[in-house]
Amino acid sequence: MMPVCYRNDHMDTASPNTPLRRGWTTGACATASAKAAFAALITGSFPDPIDVLLPGGQRPFFALAKTELAEDSAFAAVIKDAGDDPDVTHQALICARVRHAPPGTGVVFRAGPGVGTVTKPGLALAVGEPAINPVPRDMMRQAIGEIAALHNAAGDVEIEISVPGGEVLATKTLNPRLGILGGISILGTTGVVIPYSCSAWIHSIHRGIDVARAEGLTHVAGATGSSSEAAIQKLYALPESALIDMGDFAGGMLKYLRKHPVQRVSIAGGFAKMTKLAQGMLDLHSRAGSVDLNFLAELAAGEHAPPEIIEQIKHANTAGHVLEITQPYAPHLADTVAAHAWKTAAKALSGANVALEIAVFDREGKLLAHTPFQDVA
Repeated sequence: MMPVCYRNDHMDTASPNTPLRRGWTTGACATASAKAAFAALITGSFPDPIDVLLPGGQRPFFALAKTELAEDSAFAAVIKDAGDDPDVTHQALICARVRHAPPGTGVVFRAGPGVGTVTKPGLALAVGEPAINPVPRDMMRQAIGEIAALHNAAGDVEIEISVPGGEVLATKTLNPRLGILGGISILGTTGVVIPYSCSAWIHSIHRGIDVARAEGLTHVAGATGSSSEAAIQKLYALPESALIDMGDFAGGMLKYLRKHPVQRVSIAGGFAKMTKLAQGMLDLHSRAGSVDLNFLAELAAGEHAPPEIIEQIKHANTAGHVLEITQPYAPHLADTVAAHAWKTAAKALSGANVALEIAVFDREGKLLAHTPFQDVA
């Protein structure tokens, strides 16, 4: 997923016992709009509501807010419902215009008004691509395939996603800083928005640790996201109850573990999040601060990277871009970041009888760096 913050600076502090309503990602809404538009392009009528297959197997239905059928295209739109999540795209209109494409083209994606375009390297999409993330793209391809198979039609289409007012919404995200220009990104890895306030999320972290201890587990792992969680689980064949949904709240997990220890603790995350931890940050969310490129430049200089590479690091677009730049010149940069991250985490665990490790993974779950388990007491 692109590192783009869609959450408001204000975070609710609902009671842990208050049920929070889930919502739908921009990717799920875009898929619903595109599927309905393609169905109308073939049949002349819009299915309303329209169902969408999510990556987890759920099939929610979406009501259409707008439709328009032209001679050579069809347009449909869905209003995004983010549930109780403080999301700046809540109630945004997520639109799709679908046109037939030449045979053999497959599904082609375009950025319409309010959807950004990638202009800098280091993200999950190539420069020049519309900011429609890989999982939403896969969801739309699957949806187009469903309709095409149902009506024995060709699935070669152009999908243009647009979001009225998206340019303004994007100013409340990290998109402009990351070089995603012109609007928001279409995101989501599950299709579902699970709302958590800071206090509710930290509460769930604590309860996860309690459950692991109650089950007699001696090793728990906190991960910053789903990819690193899957990777660390696979690395050690950990049971589900050993996985702590840490997210950005490394401090919330570590401080609780200091008072409620287990024998071994793993912290897993991508290079950018672990760089923040290495910088001394225990809140890894974008609102708390960003990756310090000068810090990474200093680490690379310590590995004798040439001066011109040091300057490139200082002006890199993302932490991932830094990895690309430094690979031939400072191949152990991720290891150095992991070592510094270990020191930050160990300080937060100070006094606990715990062995700690840091594991850094890339977007595909490949292990980039790994510190050995070391006692922090």
